[in-house]
Amino acid sequence: MTVAPEAMAEVRDVVGRLEGVEIHGGDATRLIVTIEGNSTGTLGDRLTEINLMKGVLAASMVFEHAEETEELPCPLT
Repeated sequence: MTVAPEAMAEVRDVVGRLEGVEIHGGDATRLIVTIEGNSTGTLGDRLTEINLMKGVLAASMVFEHAEETEELPCPLT
């Protein structure tokens, strides 16, 4: 994501406290984050939330990966 330089400290703090979001690095105007969630909708919602934050100039998804949850047989049946 690209952040206004004067807003970096605040954006880093707020984004770092979001559930399912991890900051991996960045520089004076960019942050690299991972967003984890239960569905692509959840990921998209979190990305939209970040995009709407004061000081965030742009945030885009570079890569998306989703896995189907494996259904295991119930041991009681």
